[in-house]
Formats: sequence, C-alpha cells, structure tokens
Amino acid sequence: MTTYLEVPFKEKDKAKALGARWDAGARKWYVPEGTEVALFTAWLPTSLMSASPVSAPSSELTPVIEVAGRGVALSKKGVTLSQLLAGVAQAVAQAFKFGVWTIVEVVEARTKNGHVYLELSERTPEGGILASARAIIWTNVANKILPEFERATGASIASGINLLVRAKPGFKPQYGFSIEIDAIDPEYTLGDLEARKREIRTRLQQEGIFEANKKLPVPWDFNAVLVVSPKGAAGLGDFQAEANRLERFGICRFVYASSRFQGEGAALEIRAALLDALENWSDSDYPRPDAVAVIRGGGAVNDLAWLNDYELAKCICSLKIPVLTGVGHERDNTILDEVANIRFDTPSKVAAGIEQAIKKRVDEAKANFELLTTRATRVANASSAVLDRDFSAIQSGAFRQIATAKQTASNLMGELQLGATGTVHDAKHDARKLVTDVRHDAYQLLAMAKRDVPGMFSEIKAEASNVVSTARLLATTRLEAIHDRTSLDVRRSRESVEQGLQDVTLSARQIVAGALTAATALFREVAGQGPEKTLGRGFAIVRGEQGKPVTSATDAKSGGGLEIEFRNGRVAVRVK
Repeated sequence: MTTYLEVPFKEKDKAKALGARWDAGARKWYVPEGTEVALFTAWLPTSLMSASPVSAPSSELTPVIEVAGRGVALSKKGVTLSQLLAGVAQAVAQAFKFGVWTIVEVVEARTKNGHVYLELSERTPEGGILASARAIIWTNVANKILPEFERATGASIASGINLLVRAKPGFKPQYGFSIEIDAIDPEYTLGDLEARKREIRTRLQQEGIFEANKKLPVPWDFNAVLVVSPKGAAGLGDFQAEANRLERFGICRFVYASSRFQGEGAALEIRAALLDALENWSDSDYPRPDAVAVIRGGGAVNDLAWLNDYELAKCICSLKIPVLTGVGHERDNTILDEVANIRFDTPSKVAAGIEQAIKKRVDEAKANFELLTTRATRVANASSAVLDRDFSAIQSGAFRQIATAKQTASNLMGELQLGATGTVHDAKHDARKLVTDVRHDAYQLLAMAKRDVPGMFSEIKAEASNVVSTARLLATTRLEAIHDRTSLDVRRSRESVEQGLQDVTLSARQIVAGALTAATALFREVAGQGPEKTLGRGFAIVRGEQGKPVTSATDAKSGGGLEIEFRNGRVAVRVK
C-alpha cells in the first residue's frame, strides 16, 4: 500500500531530502517502499495518523534514536546516511525558524543563474579564521535587496566587504550546511567603511603627520611627474589622453608605475611600487619628480575601500614630494584624498590641473617678456634722447667758449692798442715789443682752441654712436626672440585646432554609425511583426461576412456570421 503525504509546496525540499518521491499521476508526494514512515510523521494525513498510528518495532530487535523530538525506529544494521542527515536538517530547521542578524565578512562572491553564492568568515584582529560558512541569496531575493544595498552604499557585494545580514541556517543532506540571506543592513556597511577611515585618520593625527604632505608648497611648475595607477585601467587612459600632448612637445615628462588597486594586499603593492619608482628615479635634468600622481578610475565604494590603508596613507604623509590624487568620481572619497597635497575628482582632472599650472607659468613668462621688451624699448629711447641732449649741450658749450675766447681776444687787443697809444710817446720801443708778445700769445691760445675742439667733437660723436649701436642691437635681438616665440605659439594653436577637428569628425562618424545600426535593427524588428508571427504566438483574427476584421464586441453581435483565423486554418462561427 502506498503512503501518500500532505506536503506544502514550501516544504517539498525537506520531504524530498528525507527520501519522499513525487507521484505525477496523483500529484502527491509518497513514501517509497522500504523507507521508514516515521521520518514523514509531520506530513502524514490526519485520517492515517488516527486510524493507524506509526509505531516503532520492539526495542529488543530495533534500536530507537531521537530525531527532532520524535522517536525514529532503526533497523539492526543502522540508518542510511540520508536518514541521519535528514534528521539533522529537521533539527536545524526547528532551531532556526527565523533569520538572525549576523555580522560577516565576504571572502568570495559569485553569481550563477541569478543566484548569489558567498563564502563568509569571521576573523580575529590578527587575521585568523574564527568561523566560515557558505551562504546563498536566491534570485528573487537578490533582485530586491542588492539594488537597494548598492544604491544606499555605492558598494557591491565582493571580497573583503563586511556586512550585517539576516541569515537563516539550513541543512540539506545532498549539499550540507549553508545559510540563506534575505536582508542586508546598508547602514552597518557604511559605518564599517567610515570607521576604517576614522581609525586611520585618528592614528595619523596623533602621530602629527596627517597634514604633512598637504602643507608642502604646491608645485610652482611641472617638468617631471611620477604616476602610480593600475595597469591598463580606463582612468589611466583618460589621464594619458591629456598627458601625452604635454610629453609630445617636451613640456613635461611622465614616468608610470603600475600596481593593483583592489584586492587583498593591494595597498602594500601600491606603496612598494611608489617607493621603488622613487628609489630608481633616473633623470639628470630633474633629480626628483615635481609631484606624484596616484590615479584610478571610478568603481564601487568597496573597490576603493582597499585604498583606506594605514601604511599606505602614512607613506603618502611622509613623502617630501607633493602628492596629487585622482581616485574614482567626484562623490568618492578615500583617506588618500584627505592626506594628499591636492585632491582631484578624476584622473583626467589631474592631467588638466597639471596642464593649467604649466599654462599659467607660460602666460606669466610671456607677460614678463613683453614687460621686459617694453621697458628695454623705453630705456633705449630715453638713452637716445639723453645722448642727443648731451651732444647738443656740448656742441653749444663749445661754440660759446670759442665766441667767448674771440671776444676776450678782441677786448685784449683793444686794450693793448689803447695802452700802446697812451705810452707810444714814452716807450715806443717797449710798446712794440709788448704788442708783439701779446699778439703772439693770442695766436697761440687761438691755435690751441682750434686744435682741441675737433678732438672733443670726435670723442662725443664716437661715444654717441656706440650707445646708439648697442641700443639698436639689443632691440633687434628682442624683436627676433618675440617673433620666434609667437611663431611657436601659432604653430601649437594650429595643431590643437586640427586635433580638435579630427576628434569631432571621429565622434560624428561614430554617432552616425550607431544611429544607422539602431535604425536597421528597428526596421528588422518592424518587418518581423507580420500577421503570421502574431498568429504563431497564440492570437487569432476575427473577420465578418465581408472578410473585414472585427475589432469590437458590438460589431461581432450585429454581424451574424463570423470567421476566426488561426495559425493553421480558419473556422466559421455564428454569434447567438
């Protein structure tokens, strides 16, 4: 006689685990022949329980064990493994009828067929394993709780994240012990991530180095930069799109050091890569980089949480070189951003910041050059005016001296003549001699004046010519330098405009190609929605006596005879 069971749908897995089988004809679970009925007491029909209660054989022949509060008869040779584990499953189910809020650390997470399978653990402060278990989040539960968790925390379920979950232990004979998770508290995860940063922040502040790098002078200019980033990351590509232009024109040199930025031990790898790159820095022109840039693209909060490491943050604080960070997006924040000299939102903004600083220095240099040129021109003009004025003054003075000498000589001649006339009668002989001496002296003075004046004029002209030549040479050199600098700026601007036009052309072509692909797919979809496809999905077409489609109940009632078209034929019907 077959013993049928009354098994609710939600308990079918438990009954199946104990050995029950499904009768498709009767659409009921039953106890297979040779299986102890006592294991299925919870699902036996009421009538069967009252009419013929299940009893165990005599204890002299068959031992009895207690399973989930019931006495279960065992054969002389013992129970099967499935029966033993089924008892364990019932015991676990009765002990944990409801979920328990539990703190866990995710060791591994993977998704299969929509289900999320987790490896959980609890560790000591030193990293030792206190407990571990397997857990699962079923598809329907995962679709509900995971989007809410990610939206609230910005984190995803992955290795290394700490969670507060509502866990219901379960045991299945085929698969062993596991935990079903049906709820996650996002506030705990947010608090745990923030607590890590708060602990690191407090230690660095107590050591007095929290703001050490931030207090370093901001780089005045950038000639060489060390970049630490994940190899091949999208954020690195965004950074290099800006940085390569500066390097191509020899404006700034970038040296790259690669490291993992997430996963166990990532922070130690970043620190080692940074220190190794600084130790092996080789640039005779720049003995050390102007700055260190730590960059990576955006990601989940727990992906960035690997950067919240005390040793890595302490290394950044202790560097004597300003550190620039561009980690994640604008909303993201790590302890590295807090201790860095300058924090940027994204890697591309780090490159843009470097470029802006360089451009500022170039603009200042151009302004200073123009100022020097203007002042040099003004000084040259002033010097030329002074030379002209001094030359005119000297020439005018020389003419006055000659005129004065002539006047003086004329006056002396007149005085001598008057004196000679007065004394001609008394000392004619002496007068003649005196007149001769005076006349001779006057001629000598005049000769000396005529001889010295041309030499003085030559010296003045030579000195003036030298000053004018020097000023003209200086002005010519400055004008040539300005012309060369302006030509270089124009060439760079033309190259930038051409590059921008190429980028716009490529982007436009990509947009047109995407639109063409989407339109083609839409036309194909529209073309595939014919009547035959509709009929093949279980729909039918109702036509009136004239063969026209009938689309309302009123038209069908007033029409009399109707014809219904199915996928494989037509049927005539009549409306009553």
